[in-house]
Amino acid sequence: MKHEYETQQVKEDARGRWERVLLALAPPLKAAMERTGKHVPCPVHGGRDGFRLFRDVADTGGGICNTCGSFANGFALLMWINGWDFGQTIREVAEQVGSRSRSANSAADKSEDEMRREQLNRTWRESVALSHPSAEPARLYLARRGLSVKVPETLRFHAALGYYEDNRRLADYPTLIAQVTGQGGDAVTIHRTYLTAEGRKAPVDSPKKLMRHPLARQMTGGAIRLVPANHRLAVTEGIETALAVTEATGISAWATGNAHLLATFQPPAGIDQILVFADKDRPSRQHPSGHGQEAARELVKRLWSLGIRAGAIAPAMEIPEGKKGIDWLDVFVLEGKAGFPALVSVEQALHQAA
Repeated sequence: MKHEYETQQVKEDARGRWERVLLALAPPLKAAMERTGKHVPCPVHGGRDGFRLFRDVADTGGGICNTCGSFANGFALLMWINGWDFGQTIREVAEQVGSRSRSANSAADKSEDEMRREQLNRTWRESVALSHPSAEPARLYLARRGLSVKVPETLRFHAALGYYEDNRRLADYPTLIAQVTGQGGDAVTIHRTYLTAEGRKAPVDSPKKLMRHPLARQMTGGAIRLVPANHRLAVTEGIETALAVTEATGISAWATGNAHLLATFQPPAGIDQILVFADKDRPSRQHPSGHGQEAARELVKRLWSLGIRAGAIAPAMEIPEGKKGIDWLDVFVLEGKAGFPALVSVEQALHQAA
């Protein structure tokens, strides 16, 4: 029997006890727990030093990954690392801290969801098209990345969006924003790329972040739908990489945001061909074949099991010394369209199972 709990009560019961709860429910966090506040490899995507738990983790349970985003509390952290929905997370934490069974459909849940929806809606309302005179930082950023300034209307610009770290607002920055949608096309959250006025990435630990999404919405399986898709779709991790793929090949490309979300991507109905333009990452202990390549293979294997023709292509060039990896945007900048596979190669890839 599944017990239901009052969210606010479980939050109060978990305060001060999150270290024990996280170790019990998410063993991959052990390394980070042993070095609270210090950077360690991300428990989801690997790497070298992109993840850390907040210094007040005992009270909040929160942490941050430079790639995957910020997780303000232990509930968000567990949902991310374990792939749980909010209901399961509440139940698991409640059982760890001994909360009494109550109704999960509490006023606190509704209040938090309403707050998150308002934050998302307000951010989108305050944004403007990239053609707007004030959006020059975003246009400069894309140009510096080697991309055409002709970009999809799905990308927007916010003149001064707050940047938070450890739940503290550090500064406001001009920001490139994009909507993340679920498998069914419903809006889930907003992806942010913090910039400087000169069109460079903002000088912060995590210039790319996802906003907190309503608890009832599921981000896993979703994507940033940059352009309309027909029956064939290209999928990438980064937004700029997707733009480069479309510019170089003419194939509609969507971005997922990171390797974990790429591996869990769920295509909407009507798409029967998917080509994954994978990032090429250096091997790590967690990902001996490279996280980007492993995520792409995992997605391709699952797509074939669903009856969708799929293939994955990683850049052929070597990873430059001192870099963690390369992507198809790097290929586009260095070699232009000539660095991309011919359409006949794309067709061959779509006929190959993982």
